[in-house]
Amino acid sequence: MEAVLDCLEAEASANDPAAAFPGEGMATLARLGVTALPLPRSSGGRGWGTEAGGEPALLHLLRLTGRASLALGRLLEGHVNAVRLVTRYGGPEQTRRLATAIHAGALLGVWASDGPVPVRMTVDRDRVSLTGGKSFTSGALHVTHPLITATDPEGVSRMILVPLGADRRAVPSIGGLTGMRGAETGRCDLDGLTLSTASLIGQAGDYLRQPEFSAGAWRGMAVALGGMDRLVDLLRQQLVARSRDGDPHQRTRIGEALIARETAFFWTRRAALAAGEPDMDPGDVAQTVNLARLAVEHAALHIIERVQRGLGLSAFVQTNPVERVLRDLATYLRQPAPDETLVEAAGWFTGRDPPQPESTEPGYPS
Repeated sequence: MEAVLDCLEAEASANDPAAAFPGEGMATLARLGVTALPLPRSSGGRGWGTEAGGEPALLHLLRLTGRASLALGRLLEGHVNAVRLVTRYGGPEQTRRLATAIHAGALLGVWASDGPVPVRMTVDRDRVSLTGGKSFTSGALHVTHPLITATDPEGVSRMILVPLGADRRAVPSIGGLTGMRGAETGRCDLDGLTLSTASLIGQAGDYLRQPEFSAGAWRGMAVALGGMDRLVDLLRQQLVARSRDGDPHQRTRIGEALIARETAFFWTRRAALAAGEPDMDPGDVAQTVNLARLAVEHAALHIIERVQRGLGLSAFVQTNPVERVLRDLATYLRQPAPDETLVEAAGWFTGRDPPQPESTEPGYPS
């Protein structure tokens, strides 16, 4: 994976002005077998993100991908998320069909944000009919099997794995998004689509079921951590190139950025281990990840400020690679309900201490 990082980053820079999808990057990941890694071992994968013990390896993979391209990392994380949900809540036959599709080149994603007309579903015998559409659909023109949410007649959310072809009614951009342009965040009209009931994944309410709903946020933190890695590298490299690395104020910024990056890694790792701990209290899992989410956001914002102050106006020049990474990271950090998340986590841990999950994986000492 490390051998292709420079090529992945070069594509991200080249694609950004036109907000183009990272087609070569996704093809590279598929060729390396990366898109199959989250599949269970019994389905030809490595179980990274779907089986116990795979969290440290998946964290490293997502971090590397985010370092090269946050947009590509976002797409890969969405793929992993969808695979996990299908294998966790779907049946054996659904997992078998999913594995066949992925080994043949399928790309998954999770499309949960409704458009102006929310997605609703009705079931008639063995058919599911959809109305409405989805917004903020990463990979709008390229995800082949989005896992969507739809509201049933009882008002409860259901998950549906929707195979889409070239005839999809989708646009590749919501318009005006300044960061994460390469993630192809658009809209998709699903009105009038009919599917087999075999496309229904799990039971009513599974998508929002805790701790799974909150716990998966650690994967996005891992991608963001990769972006922080790249910013810290670029800050040091560009200060050295200007012979400014000996300035005590610049050294302070470098040190503070390194501290923030390591803090983000600490919390991301802790969240990943908590998410993979089957015997941990579900509330402890969800709220540990929620605390980590806010800690990683704070660390990333700290790094962004240090890079901007350290490099000055050059950090805002579009031909400087740091400009895109800053813009992408700032956009990627905008996850929903941060204030509510912190209030819930603080309330949960007011009367108890956060757990201390540990890994026995090599390279992750306790």
